[in-house]
Amino acid sequence: MRRDRRWPDLLNVGENFASLGIGHFIWVLQRGRADRSRKAFLPLFATWSGAEQNCQNSCSGGQGEACPWNSRAEFLAAASSPRMKQLRIFLVDTIDLQADFLVEAPAEALPKMLAAASDEKRGQVEEQFNRLAGSAQGCYALIDYVNFKGEGVLLTERYRGRGWGLLQVLEGMSSASDRSPTAEFAESAARILRERAENAPPGRNEQRWLPGWLSRVAIVSLVRSCDMSVTSGRSACAVADRVMAARRSGPQQRV
Repeated sequence: MRRDRRWPDLLNVGENFASLGIGHFIWVLQRGRADRSRKAFLPLFATWSGAEQNCQNSCSGGQGEACPWNSRAEFLAAASSPRMKQLRIFLVDTIDLQADFLVEAPAEALPKMLAAASDEKRGQVEEQFNRLAGSAQGCYALIDYVNFKGEGVLLTERYRGRGWGLLQVLEGMSSASDRSPTAEFAESAARILRERAENAPPGRNEQRWLPGWLSRVAIVSLVRSCDMSVTSGRSACAVADRVMAARRSGPQQRV
């Protein structure tokens, strides 16, 4: 794997979090801690110790959970700073750990989604999850989406009472269709994301991100082979290769 030290950090216009590493893990800015987004970069810290933990402390600037920059302007201005360089080296050197985290996330999400699902939908959610987990493409879809838009179990992640996480995508898939699970998944995900953009508060203007979101879920149909399992975590580096290749070929959107 080519480990490019220029790649793993991003902060888009209109966002109050940085997107870091192969999974675009979010790190909420100091002034954005009330954002609806999950702080997915933070659970990774719990898996790192020793030298990595020391790097975490220096990269965060002693700010605890918050990203040390207050705004996109500060983030971009710090592009060549020692702290940013250290953060990039850290992210590149921990690619394998990031891939492990990505692989494990869907299996850890399933019990939470089943607990949150209605009695009517619980069986369907488990059935669709297992259909996807039975193929390489389906595993990729689960891994990428749960990191992209979350599990869908938090009541704080709702617009007009409607969520946009993996739970909602699985609930929206058809149990009677003869189509491939990944095709159904991509269609359901696109529908859920369009609904999110429509339901978002007008001031957020989430329609601007919708093309990038739709491109991301469409990538599922382009993933042809990946020797890994969503439950065992085998070949995590293969997942990292897939994720990085997909990011480079598509719009850089993560909200």
